[in-house]
Amino acid sequence: MSQRPGVLYVVATPIGNLEDISARALSVLKQVALVAAEDTRHSGTLLSHFGIRAELISLHDHNEAERAPLLVARLEAGESVALISDAGTPLISDPGFELVRAARAAGITVTPVPGASALIAALSVSGLPTDRFVFEGFLPAKPAARRERLAALAAETRTLVFYESVHRLKESLADMAAAFGAARPAVLARELTKLHEQVRDGALQTLVEWAGSDPVAGKGELVLMVAGAAAADTALDAEAERVLKTLLRELPVKQAAALAAEITGLNKNPLYERALELSGRK
Repeated sequence: MSQRPGVLYVVATPIGNLEDISARALSVLKQVALVAAEDTRHSGTLLSHFGIRAELISLHDHNEAERAPLLVARLEAGESVALISDAGTPLISDPGFELVRAARAAGITVTPVPGASALIAALSVSGLPTDRFVFEGFLPAKPAARRERLAALAAETRTLVFYESVHRLKESLADMAAAFGAARPAVLARELTKLHEQVRDGALQTLVEWAGSDPVAGKGELVLMVAGAAAADTALDAEAERVLKTLLRELPVKQAAALAAEITGLNKNPLYERALELSGRK
């Protein structure tokens, strides 16, 4: 009789307040043979708090490709495994993709144990539209790459959601104000579910000024949300389209969009977005 494989549980853990852990998460963590954790020291403290003595193995960005086959082998041998990250739901800008993909490819049952997520928690209190949104994770660390990514998102009509490092908050807000317009509404959620939780909203330029003057602005875990572009802002009239197509025959995308904006008097961002589409780069 063949061995029945184990189950890979993808378990959400608290993003701050430990009382947010679910009863099901605690039950699963107590019964699995192994817990794969982003940081075993951090997760060890969490498990110890709830009296859970589980075998821990590290699974992070630098070792996941190597560890995934080993964990799949244990799952195939009949052991169940729980995957957790340092906080929140695994795989949401956290490790775990390689393991989940390998487990599914091997026919292993992968089961979610849902719970806290900074992304969803922030959206729920933002006051921005949540019926349609796009999650962009962390922006590129290098300024040029970050600005290019933001320029490509300027005409996006859905609510934009980003995770951001405390060290880059002011610079990223300034780049957003330049790409999206200083008056675009935005919301910054900081330290959600923790003692110093803060949700601050305002125009992007207002948040830029606040981030440069308030010493707490760049502290803690951050979720940054920006209202989508107004639908009318993304539409180009026939004349603007004609000008853009003409310029693209002779100029690179960025130069064509900039010159088309100067000729037509329209915002450069939707022109750049349309130029990317016309050139086949989007």
